[in-house]
This record gives sequence, C-alpha cells and structure tokens, in this order.
Amino acid sequence: MTKLTHFNARGHAHMVDVGDKPASKRSALAEGYIEMHADTLNMILEGGHKKGDVLGIARIAGIMASKKTADLIPLCHPIALTKVELELIPQTERQCVRCLAKVETTAPTGVEMEALMAVQTALLTIYDMCKSVDRGMTMHTIRLLEKSGGRSGLWRRD
Repeated sequence: MTKLTHFNARGHAHMVDVGDKPASKRSALAEGYIEMHADTLNMILEGGHKKGDVLGIARIAGIMASKKTADLIPLCHPIALTKVELELIPQTERQCVRCLAKVETTAPTGVEMEALMAVQTALLTIYDMCKSVDRGMTMHTIRLLEKSGGRSGLWRRD
C-alpha cells in the first residue's frame, strides 16, 4: 500500500504539489443511486412535481457542483474542467434513479473528486426536491467506476 499523499513528513495535512507534473488528458466516471417510493419516482417521471423538472434541475446541480469541488474539499486542487456529462437514469423496477457522471480535463491532477461531487450533489438535489413527499429516500453506492490519465493510467472497478 502506498502512503497517504495529503500528509507531509510530520503528519500534517497539506495540499499535494502537482506543479512539476505534466498536464495530461484525464477522465473519471462515477455513479450513485437514490431509492424512493414508487409513487415518488412516478411523480418525477410524469413531470407532476410542483417544483419543476426534478431530473433536469438535478443534472444542472451536479454539473455546477463538479466545478466547485475545490471550494468544498479542503485539499482538492482547483482545475479547469473540459467536459462534464451527467446522466440520470430512472430504474422503475428498482424504484431508484441511477446517476452517472463523466468528468474530463487536461491537467496535472485527476478529476475523480469532481465526478463523485457531481453524483452526490445531483442525488442530494433529487432528495431536496422530493423530500416533502418521501423523506425516506436513500442515497447509496456512490463510487468511482473508472479513471484514466496521469502516471497511474487506467483504473476500472472490477
């Protein structure tokens, strides 16, 4: 196992120096789910929510959040994103919405945190918009599926 990079030799938290690393094309794909009552999912799918297009608003929220990741995660580098693609896939048989976020950049550091932030924020937005009818919604399995670029190259979840 390699060492934790966000701690210096004295054990203090620090921002990793990526100044000497070459910029390379990098991407990350993350996913997550929000389970809900069937009636709640039907309301979302039928567009019957008084607050508007739940999935459309959640998509925009996820994209916006990916761009703000460094403002919320203390040791995360602010990086210019070149692409953020967010897909919200209703799964009626499982009474949930699956969120997939793909984030890309050309930079000296990766975009895993930005992809995970996009997923979590999109799911939180769905929760926020629907909590008045279903407080028992559950977000789960927020995780990285794949990352590419940089020194470590391609990584995929088994």
